Amino acid sequence: MEKHRSIPASVAQQFLRYNLISSFGRGTLHFLHATGAIGILFLQVMLALWRSPQRRRTLVLQMYAIGFQSLPVVVLTGLAIGMVLGVQLLVTLQAFKGESMTGAMVNFALFSQLGPTLTGLMLAGRVGSSIAAELGTMKVTEQIDALRTMGTDPIAYLVVPRFLACVALLPFLTAIACFAGVFGSGWLLTYGYGLPSASYWQRALDFNSWWEIVTGLIKTCVFGGIIALVACRAGLNTRGGATGVGRSCTEGVVSASILILLSNFVMTLLFQVAASWVFSP
Repeated sequence: MEKHRSIPASVAQQFLRYNLISSFGRGTLHFLHATGAIGILFLQVMLALWRSPQRRRTLVLQMYAIGFQSLPVVVLTGLAIGMVLGVQLLVTLQAFKGESMTGAMVNFALFSQLGPTLTGLMLAGRVGSSIAAELGTMKVTEQIDALRTMGTDPIAYLVVPRFLACVALLPFLTAIACFAGVFGSGWLLTYGYGLPSASYWQRALDFNSWWEIVTGLIKTCVFGGIIALVACRAGLNTRGGATGVGRSCTEGVVSASILILLSNFVMTLLFQVAASWVFSP
């Protein structure tokens, strides 16, 4: 009996181990394939920028949809992040008698990390899903094939305006979110928690440099390119009608969010190395 019991257990363990290894292998291959496809799409966008003149009306419409219509979400995100971060840092720093440094730490966290990353994630959900759904619907209804039939390059007509709008406007949206968070935190801590207004803003200005602002804005340009390329690729590869459109939206948002987090980690390390060179005596 013990012999018969040990065989199914060992078989189950081997089956589970095989499934884990095969799932990891499939996930790795899928990630490498998606990364290569996004790289190829980026090269196609660069070639289209060089060869094809951009239609001003299409670009303006995309800038309106991606930039202006995202302002309420961006402002609310910045306010929420700044206020919550300010309260948490104030409570923490009060234990060390360092509440005067709250403004400096809020500004540093917002401009260097939280502002760019969370704004990118919010726009990956709002803009990325919209782009993937729009292009996916055009794909399943054969409108993209109709563009090719009329001699129009879908990359130049559909992808490039969205790419330019995301890359150009995400730094402005991030700056708006950061300033909303900074002023929201300052207003809450000075009027709600009684911190001296003059010392709060003076400390906030003294302990933050141009490096955090510049590196944060550079990150947002990369995040904007990631959102546009991933969402456009998901939309252009849509298959299977309405179900496929929903699947493309999910894939675009999830993939863009993961790539934003990974690229933020890599760029943070690179900027730390660059800062050691720039500010070294």
